[in-house]
Amino acid sequence: MKLYDYWGAPNPRRVHIFLAEKGMEVKRVHVDIMQLEQKSEAMLARNPSGKIPVLETDDGRHIAESVAICRYLEALQPEPNLFGRDAYELGHIESRNRQIELELWTQIGTSWVNGPIVARSGRFEQIPAAKEASDKNVLRYYERLDREFADSAWVVRDAQHCASDILNMNPVVARSSSEARRITDKQPQQRWEQ
Repeated sequence: MKLYDYWGAPNPRRVHIFLAEKGMEVKRVHVDIMQLEQKSEAMLARNPSGKIPVLETDDGRHIAESVAICRYLEALQPEPNLFGRDAYELGHIESRNRQIELELWTQIGTSWVNGPIVARSGRFEQIPAAKEASDKNVLRYYERLDREFADSAWVVRDAQHCASDILNMNPVVARSSSEARRITDKQPQQRWEQ
């Protein structure tokens, strides 16, 4: 399998974390998003949305979107289980994933697009007020998570699941895009940073 990605980009990083937790390895193909390589004809044939990550399966088919890729990998290698074992865990993890994506990731994305790193690319008109508002929203969400995770580092019980993986890497992204602080020191991020 091949993973088309860009080192350090948040969505491919979700898949990297998932792969690390699964103990799986795939060939990684660098796609330089600063040079808009994800919009090339070859990449658009793999993913018409022109975004990364994209997983190329062993038979040459393509799957886009980080959570969809993770679900595919989970189906290939069910253990360790990262999406939940019973109906409640499956539903709870999915609901937390959606909350994190819609309430936190959208704000991090706004900060990223209107922040200094993307500004250097010159591709987007910067809206400082949008970055300021989204930075505040990110910090509010982290304060909420501080309260929710006061007794546990994981989203579901004491076991790590995909929603936890996605959540745990957000502080790294937020540090660079909206200068938010880490929510906790309990996460095992060091092993993911390989």
